[in-house]
Amino acid sequence: MANDERAGGMASDVVKVTGTPPERSVNRRILALAIPTFGQLIAEPAFALIDTAVVGHVGDSALAGLSVGSTIVLTVAGLCVFLAYGTTSRVARLMGAGKRREGLEAGISGLWLALTIGIVVSVALFVFARPICMWMGANGGALDDAVAYLRAVVFGLPGMLLVYAANGIFRGLAKVTITLVAAIAGAVLNTILDVTLILGCGWGVFGSGVGTLIAQWFMAVVLIGPALLWAHQEGASLRPRVRSMKASMGDGLMLFVRTLALRACLMATVMLAARMGVLVLAAYQVVNSTWNFVLNMLDAIGIAGQSLVAVEIGAKRPQQALRMTKAAGRAGLVAGIVIGVGLIVLGMIAPPLFSASEPVRMLITVGMVVVGATLPLSGWMWAIDGILIGAGDYRYLAVTCIITACIYLPCLAGIGVLCNGSAVPGTVRMAALWAAVTLLFIGIRAMFNGLRVRDKTASIEAGQ
Repeated sequence: MANDERAGGMASDVVKVTGTPPERSVNRRILALAIPTFGQLIAEPAFALIDTAVVGHVGDSALAGLSVGSTIVLTVAGLCVFLAYGTTSRVARLMGAGKRREGLEAGISGLWLALTIGIVVSVALFVFARPICMWMGANGGALDDAVAYLRAVVFGLPGMLLVYAANGIFRGLAKVTITLVAAIAGAVLNTILDVTLILGCGWGVFGSGVGTLIAQWFMAVVLIGPALLWAHQEGASLRPRVRSMKASMGDGLMLFVRTLALRACLMATVMLAARMGVLVLAAYQVVNSTWNFVLNMLDAIGIAGQSLVAVEIGAKRPQQALRMTKAAGRAGLVAGIVIGVGLIVLGMIAPPLFSASEPVRMLITVGMVVVGATLPLSGWMWAIDGILIGAGDYRYLAVTCIITACIYLPCLAGIGVLCNGSAVPGTVRMAALWAAVTLLFIGIRAMFNGLRVRDKTASIEAGQ
C-alpha cells in the first residue's frame, strides 16, 4: 500500500525533493525549500516593516503606537505558529511513510483549527484592545494610536492563521513555491494600501491596520484554494474532523508553551523599551521590525531542515536525518554571517528611511549594529530549532524555553534598573536592550539546542 501511494502525483513530488537522489546535494535540497519558504515567513514581518516605514513619516507618537499594536498582533500570531510547525511535521511524516491521503486530511484539520482560533482571538483582542495596550506601557497619544491600529488590524488575524496552516500543508508536501508567490503579492498589495490609506487618505495608523487586514485575507484566499483543490483530488475529506483537530491541538500544545515562553520574553523587552521613553521605543520598533524580517531568512533554513528531517524520520532513515541536521546548522551559521554584515551596513545608511528625527536615527544605528554583530549565533540557533521541531522534540523545546524565560526575565529587569534615570544615554539603553535579546535570549536557547543535537547525534551514530 505504501509503495502504491508513493507512486501518486503529490507523493512523487515529495520524493523528488526529500529523497536522496545522487545528483542533488543536501545543501541544494535545503536551499530549494528554504528560498520559497522565506517568502511565506516574511509576510507578517514585511507588513510590519512596510507599516513602520510609512507610519514613521506621520510622527513619533504614531510610530510608538504602531510598535505596541504590532507587537501585540505579532505576539498572538507567534503563539499560533504551531499551526504551521505542527502541520508541517505531521504532513511530512505521513508523506514520508507513504500515507498521502491521511497527510492531506491532517492539513485540512489544521485549517479548520486555524479558523476557529482566529475568530475567537480576534473578538477578544477587539474588545480588550485599550487595556491590553495600556498594560504594554502605551500612554497619551501613543495609546490612542496603538488602540486604533489594533482594532483595525485584528480581524485580519484569522486570515493570517489560515495562511500559517496552509503553508504547513505546502511545506509538508514540498510544494512551497506558491507560498513565495502569495507573500510577494501580499507585500505589494500591502504597500499600495499603506501609501494610499495612510498618506493619501490621511488615516494614519488606522489606515495601516486596514491595509494589513486586507492583505492578510488576500493571501489566505490565494493559498487555501489550491490546498483544498489538491486535497479533494486525492480523496481527502474537507469536513472538520473533531478527532483530527484534537490531535492537532495535542501536537501543538508543547509548541504553544514554547512560543508562549519566548513571546513573554519579547513582550517584556518591548515593555522595558516603552518605559525608556518614546524615542527609544520608536527606534526599537524599527530595529525590531528589521530583526523579525531578517530572522525569517534564517528561520527558512530551519523550516526547510524541519520538512526534510520529518520525511526522513517518517521513512525511518535516521542517518539521512542526521546528515540534514548538520547541513542545516552550517547553512544557518553562514547565512547569519552574511546577513549580519549586510545588517550592519544597513544600520549605517538606512535610518533616514524610517524616521525624520535625528535622535531616533542614531538609536536605530546602534540597535542594528548590535543585532548584525550577533546574527551568526542566531542563524545557527534558528536552524537547529527547526530541526528539533521536525524531529518532534516538542516537550524538550517547551521545557528549555521556560528555563530560558526564567533566566532572561530577571536579567532584563536588572537592565531596567541599571538604565533607569536621565543620566543614562539613550544609545546605552538601546545597546543594552539588544545585547540582552541577541546574547542572553538567543544564547541560552542556542546552548540548550546544541546539547540536544549532540545527544541525538551520539545516539544515531551508536546505532540506537
